Amino acid sequence: MKRRHFLALATAAPVVNAQQQRTPRPPAAGAAEQGDGETAPPPANQTMKQLVRGTDYAATSMMPQSTLTAEHMLRAGGNAFDAVVAGQAVLGLAQPAMNGVGSDATLLVYDAKAQKVFSINAEGTAPKLATIEWYKANQGGKIPVNDSLLAGTVPGAVDAWYLLLSRWGTKTFAEVLQPAIDLAERGVPIGQAFNARTFTRYFSKYPTTAHTYGPPDGQRWKDGEVWKNPDLARTLRRLVEAEKEAAPKGRQSALKAARDRFYKGDIAREMAKFSEENGGLFRYEDFAEYTAKLEEAVSTTYRGYTVYKNASSSQGPAELFALNILEGYDLKKMGLNSPDFIHTCVEAIKLAMADRDRYLGDMDFIKIPYQGLLSKEYAAERRKLIDPAKASGDFRPGNPAPYDPHWTPVDYPRDVDMRGNADHTGDTSYIAVSDRDHNMISFTPSLHSAFGTKVVIGNLGFIFNCRGDYYSLVPGHANALAPGKRPRSTLQGTLVMKDGKPFMVTGSPGADDQCMRTIQTLINIVDFGMDMQRAIEAPRWATRSFPASPFPHTMYPNDLSLENRISEDVRAELQKRGHKVAMHGAWSMNDSAGILIDWATNTVTAGADPRTSAVALAW
Repeated sequence: MKRRHFLALATAAPVVNAQQQRTPRPPAAGAAEQGDGETAPPPANQTMKQLVRGTDYAATSMMPQSTLTAEHMLRAGGNAFDAVVAGQAVLGLAQPAMNGVGSDATLLVYDAKAQKVFSINAEGTAPKLATIEWYKANQGGKIPVNDSLLAGTVPGAVDAWYLLLSRWGTKTFAEVLQPAIDLAERGVPIGQAFNARTFTRYFSKYPTTAHTYGPPDGQRWKDGEVWKNPDLARTLRRLVEAEKEAAPKGRQSALKAARDRFYKGDIAREMAKFSEENGGLFRYEDFAEYTAKLEEAVSTTYRGYTVYKNASSSQGPAELFALNILEGYDLKKMGLNSPDFIHTCVEAIKLAMADRDRYLGDMDFIKIPYQGLLSKEYAAERRKLIDPAKASGDFRPGNPAPYDPHWTPVDYPRDVDMRGNADHTGDTSYIAVSDRDHNMISFTPSLHSAFGTKVVIGNLGFIFNCRGDYYSLVPGHANALAPGKRPRSTLQGTLVMKDGKPFMVTGSPGADDQCMRTIQTLINIVDFGMDMQRAIEAPRWATRSFPASPFPHTMYPNDLSLENRISEDVRAELQKRGHKVAMHGAWSMNDSAGILIDWATNTVTAGADPRTSAVALAW
């Protein structure tokens, strides 16, 4: 039998670990939110979802339709770059509250041919008319949070698609977008994301949004009813039309024509016209001058592994700062989720996030002292601030200048609110793909909050992200608003190398919690020897004891949340150390996915979080 016949079986029977026993059913919807402490953990030899194994490729994402689409593309001969574009385009329809065409995004890429890691910065930029002075004069010195075009940034996802396809892909826009076009026209069964409360709260004041997302009867969506988005299908077809018209000039010209129709053609003019007519600050030049950027990733080593993050306009490097601090502790000896383990990790995160707030931002506007921030010597100094017996509620950024001779110290002002109510959570999605050549991609697309700005752009069928509410309105702050500047986003993923070979990609939604989610997955694998699925499913902790990314950047000193699979004894001890502990549902504090390559067996494994609709497939 020829190889292609084996591949044809992949979606007929999704691949799982055949040696693993049948796993128990996850808790009923809503149990986690109710704090149901009666949900028993699975036996030691079982997981809530199965680890999937393959020898060629793997895909995992937050929605089954997206993972299946990526797998179909791989089975049809596409590579990881083709597959991740097709998968994310579908992800925006299957999970429209979290991501879509109007998303911003960060990506980490391992290029197997070049044997190099790249960062793609597809964060949106602020309109040229968006200034601190404008918001002070017209908005009372506040940025609207999660609402209106005044909270938006230029979408970056489409340009990320173009970079992936033009530099590494093999397929056309017509091929990779066809599944999304079909899904938009045929429809997606919907559930809680479109319930009556959501519609009334978010959409009723915006006619274009009511048109796109409104229930057929004008009253409420029924659970399982099919939602269609023909406007988005027409928008995507316009990209394909531009590609076909330019096809005689060659593949690269055709891809660029599709991309340019969105950012420089009639679609851009329609976005600009709608913005101007509806109180937004976006103009044609904001789209025409936008570009996603291919950048060098930043990295550190952790117990022999090299961990990569996006360098600019991302909170991702904060995880590297924390890993450098934690490398000085024997976490395995402390014991997973023991009081000492959680206390040490949380205190390290607080220090890392203070440096995030002080130093990270758009590298086109500021210089980030990475040589100092990532040095082991700097981490050793920061480690001295951790009191093993007492939680710190202070905001404590460090001074990396002594460890970075090429950096001129900047006295950045603080933007920390102790009395506001900024939300540390958000709505994002995730997809990861690895192909048979071991190209690996971590792709984190986002609208930032549920349905982003809440405003569908004309009849184009999509919503802008609302990442603009992340900017600081304090002049001189590293993340201060400026025209054309990208906000320091919470978007990030992780790509790990071992002995010069790709080892792992992982990521998660979760706004400010994203670094904490990926660092826990990494520690569970590296320090505690877990496979990807067990690392994802392990009980979780999180803190908000640092400034929130959204305006007004509230910090909740000594805040600590635990999933209630962590014992009451641990909670009590942490509370003695000064942590303000809140217990949450047993399966409520993670939404991760990831892929791991085992070079010893030449296999690839993938995991998906049982706390969400995530699905992993491998072949």
